[in-house]
Amino acid sequence: MLKEFKAFALKGNVMDLAVAVIIGAAFGKIVTSLVNDLLMPLIGLLPGGKNFSGLELPLGEGDAVLKYGIFIQSVVDFIIVSFSIFLFIKLLSRFKRKEEAQPTLPLLPSNEEVLLTEIRDLLKQQNQSTDN
Repeated sequence: MLKEFKAFALKGNVMDLAVAVIIGAAFGKIVTSLVNDLLMPLIGLLPGGKNFSGLELPLGEGDAVLKYGIFIQSVVDFIIVSFSIFLFIKLLSRFKRKEEAQPTLPLLPSNEEVLLTEIRDLLKQQNQSTDN
């Protein structure tokens, strides 16, 4: 069972997935910083410099509070994160298309391959002349 697990864990797909998760987590931190540190202060200026997460509405005379600002903040975060990921994937696909569009030159045989081909052809000629 240990050998099977080792074979499974070291397969290319599993390793690719692990790398993708690590890169995704790092990218998530970048996007979170973009949202929290750069975009939200600018967007927060729209309602008079207030932070969305502080918006709330007391309900009744008890301690119940409707914290709709946190919901608005979460929706804005989601939209910005989704758009950022969309742009990142679009950028990656553009690079991929450029790589695919580049024509590949046919590989010319090396000097060694040419020499070996000539030797092979000479040997074939010798065998045919001795067979006749």
